[in-house]
Amino acid sequence: MKASTVSFWLTAMLAAGTAGAQPFPFNEAGVTMGHWHMASRDVQANKKIFVAMGGTAMGDDTVLFPGMRIRLSLAGAPGSGETVGSVVNHLGFIVKNVQEQTAKWKAAGVPVLPGGNNRLDQAFVVTPDGVRIEILEDKTQAMPIRHEHVHFYLLEAEIPKAQTWYARTFGGKTGTRNSAPIVDIPGAQFRFTKADTAQAPTKDRVLDHIGVDVKDLPAFVTKISAEGIKLDEPVRKTEAGIALTYITDPWGTRIELVQRPQGQ
Repeated sequence: MKASTVSFWLTAMLAAGTAGAQPFPFNEAGVTMGHWHMASRDVQANKKIFVAMGGTAMGDDTVLFPGMRIRLSLAGAPGSGETVGSVVNHLGFIVKNVQEQTAKWKAAGVPVLPGGNNRLDQAFVVTPDGVRIEILEDKTQAMPIRHEHVHFYLLEAEIPKAQTWYARTFGGKTGTRNSAPIVDIPGAQFRFTKADTAQAPTKDRVLDHIGVDVKDLPAFVTKISAEGIKLDEPVRKTEAGIALTYITDPWGTRIELVQRPQGQ
């Protein structure tokens, strides 16, 4: 993701005065990063971790971060299966200083693992449920922490198809990072890495799905339907006025599409 693009989104979000609660501004396709949705076995234990990492608790099962939110419970039984082994291998945050932040987190009981090859600008957090989160560093960042990426592990032949699918479906910008393909949308970078075997779908795992917010859900559904994407269920509306539905990408990632009333 280009620094100038990130700077624009951060500036726009901060100018709104509600940086902890609001997503990044929509792209031209009317899309922005929305949430991760976990089917946690222990909501309160996970909530404590994410709050210690800099999130803001909202209600019993939601933690807000700049540009996205984490939902910790899902109707039905808790999920089974950690992120490693699924098509979404891990997720990522970016902080201003990895060593300073993780020292604070460790003191608060957050399960922090070191970066690969003793990298000081990388660390990992693995939740009690097995959700793996990569922590990376950007010393130019104004805020302590923000959401950065969703990392897919796919068969090598599927990676170009996935990059094209995510760019077309969500109006994302294609590019590379460390010579690997990526797709950027506001608030998230979708990254693609080679797996030796096909990975498990996300549905019914601890990380059941990811979510994107859309500006106009009926118009977005019309667009993706014309592209051959089928909804997993009909669009419905919650008591709070949130319209939503689900799709599943061709590799097994369940994705919630959400249109929120202004201010939610």
